[in-house]
Amino acid sequence: MLQPRAALPAFLQIEPVGRCNLRCRMCPVQFREHPGSSPALLDFEAFRTVLDGFPGLTELHLQGLGEPLMHPRFFDMVRHAAARGIAVSTNTNLTLLTPARAEQAADCGLAEISVSLDAASSPLYESIRLGARLPRVLRNLHRLMTARARAQSPPRVRIVMVLMRRNLHELSRMVELAAGSGVDGLFVQRLCHDFSESSLPPAYASMREFVSAEALGEADREETEAVFEAARARAEALGVVLRLPRIAPRPPHAPGSPRCDWPWRGAYVSCRGEAMPCCMVATPDRACLGDMLRDGVEAVWNGPAYRDFRAGLLDDAPAEICRTCSLYQGTF
Repeated sequence: MLQPRAALPAFLQIEPVGRCNLRCRMCPVQFREHPGSSPALLDFEAFRTVLDGFPGLTELHLQGLGEPLMHPRFFDMVRHAAARGIAVSTNTNLTLLTPARAEQAADCGLAEISVSLDAASSPLYESIRLGARLPRVLRNLHRLMTARARAQSPPRVRIVMVLMRRNLHELSRMVELAAGSGVDGLFVQRLCHDFSESSLPPAYASMREFVSAEALGEADREETEAVFEAARARAEALGVVLRLPRIAPRPPHAPGSPRCDWPWRGAYVSCRGEAMPCCMVATPDRACLGDMLRDGVEAVWNGPAYRDFRAGLLDDAPAEICRTCSLYQGTF
């Protein structure tokens, strides 16, 4: 049974670029790029069209799987949305931040920049973010913080660390790195994507093996608790705002309420206009609920695919991609 129509959300995530300059071992963006496929860049006018479809928008996150600084008009997108009074945020691996881009990032109207950084030592960081070099990222972070210090309306800057077995013991060192760089905080999240669906192509096998080997689980709980306790103490001593993920799942949710409310409170649109239930889906081949550029925002948001997807979340019979998702399980 289809769910009632839902109000258009105030939060939107748009992926301006569907490709990346890195090959991170837990990221499926590498499987999007096929010879002969259309460029994975959202046209600026298409961006405006999608944005106009959400008249009550207050928050926009400009990033998906790809590296947003690869888009030649990324800062124009930020300025356009910020001029409408929308709070704009982004995530970046920071490898492409030139001095000129650092000045633009500080002055374009961004409200928040999250820097993906998973380790404080080069060999470990570079074993996760293939193609990146830690000294370059730290140099670029310094450029950003220097430019921010001169900006009239500076963005918040935080480091985002994807936690896994291989970098768990780097956590306190990451707290120290955050303190030394002057960022506004360290946000730690689990390695949370799940790629166990039988429908996924064989190309995903290496990534699936990496995620399976590196994702922290119940067997790691005691060690994780000890590392978290030490990191909290170090953060308190250094005055670092530290956000850590849950170690244990949340208590059971109330009957009749969804475990996850993403498909009600926010929309996620790929660089080609495809609507996905949330950012955790990663690529539209896993779950696509319609084409907002072709069919319009309202028609897709309250179309049969979206409403049926919401019904599954309410009935505890979600789509396969949700069942082992960290958000759905409450451990994100």
